[in-house]
Amino acid sequence: MALVSDQISVTVADGVGHVTLDRPQALNALSYSMIRELTEVFTAWRDDSEVALIVLDGAGERGFSAGGDIRELYEYATNGNAGEAREFFRSEYRLDAMIARYPKPVVAIMDGITMGGGIGLAGHAAIRIVTERSRVAMPETRIGFTPDVGGSWLLARAPGELGVHLALNSRTMDAADALHAGFADSFVPSERIPHLLQALAERADPGSPAEIVMLFDETPGPSTLALARDWVDACYSAPSVREIITRLRAFAEGREAQAASAYAAAAADELETLSPTALTVTLESVRRARTLPNLEAALEQEFRLVSWFIEQHDLREGIRAQVIDKDRSPKWSPATLEGVDPGLAAHIIEAQVHEPVWSA
Repeated sequence: MALVSDQISVTVADGVGHVTLDRPQALNALSYSMIRELTEVFTAWRDDSEVALIVLDGAGERGFSAGGDIRELYEYATNGNAGEAREFFRSEYRLDAMIARYPKPVVAIMDGITMGGGIGLAGHAAIRIVTERSRVAMPETRIGFTPDVGGSWLLARAPGELGVHLALNSRTMDAADALHAGFADSFVPSERIPHLLQALAERADPGSPAEIVMLFDETPGPSTLALARDWVDACYSAPSVREIITRLRAFAEGREAQAASAYAAAAADELETLSPTALTVTLESVRRARTLPNLEAALEQEFRLVSWFIEQHDLREGIRAQVIDKDRSPKWSPATLEGVDPGLAAHIIEAQVHEPVWSA
C-alpha cells in the first residue's frame, strides 16, 4: 500500500505503517487538510491486520513539524472565520487524543524542529524519539496564544516548575531537555534513524518496538533544564506572572557574572515583551492541568481557552507580527500584566461557550 498526497505520504510494508508529514518547504506545518488526512489514515489502520505498528516522521532534515500552519490561522483570525478555526482545533485535538490512545505502538521521530502542533502529534505517541537535531517547544506565548494540543498536560507533568517556565517563556528544548521534561523517551542519533527503521521492519516480535528502540538509544549529555531546576522552582512557583518576574530579577541581581544569573535575567526580560493576557492565562492553564484526570480533560480545557483566544485582538496582532511584520513587535492589549483580570482564565475555563471537543 502506498498513498501520497501533496502534504503527507503513507506506505505499509512488513507490518509497518509509515506516515510522513510532507511539507518540508513549510517545515511540515500542519494544515487543516493534513489533519483530516492523518485522521483518515490512523482510523483506517486501527483495525488493519497488515499494520502492526506505526512510524510517524517528517520529510526533510530541518524538522518533524513546526506546528500548526500559522498563515492559515492568521487568515481565520482576520477574516471572521472563528467557527472554522474552532473546527481546525477540534479536529486536531481529536487526532492527538487518538494517537495517545492508539491500540498499536506509534513510534514518533522528532528529528529537527518539533513545536506546537508537532508536539500534539508526536508528544502523545507511545514511543517518542529525539535526535541531536531536535528542537522541541510549545512557543504559543510568542504569538499571544496559550499552549494547546495537550501541551498543558505534558507541561504540567514536567519536574517541579520546569513546565511553567517552558510554557511562559516558550523555551526551546534540545534532546537532553526534552527527555528530562518528559516530552521524549529515547535519544537516537539522526545517522542511526535509517537503521532503526530497518530494525523495526525486520522485528521478530511485532509487540516489541520499544525494546528495539532501546538498542539504538544513547545518552545525549546533561540537560541545562535539570541544572536550572533549583532556581526555576524558586522563581516560577510564585502565584502570578508579575511575581515570577520579580523573583527572576532578584535572583539575577544576587548572582553577578554567573550563567544562571544571565539566564534568569533574560527570562524576565522576555516575559516583559510577551502578551500579558497570554501569560496570565497560560500560567492558570498549566497549573490547572496538574489536577486533571486525563489528556482528554486537558484538551477540553485548552479548547475553551482556544475558542476565546481566536476571537481576541492579542492573537491577531501576535500572528501578524510573526507572519507579516517580523521586524515589528506586536502591541498587546492590555499592555501590562496589571491590566489583566486575574480571574480571566478561570472564567473562560469554567464557562461552556462553544460546543465541546467530545460528544456527549
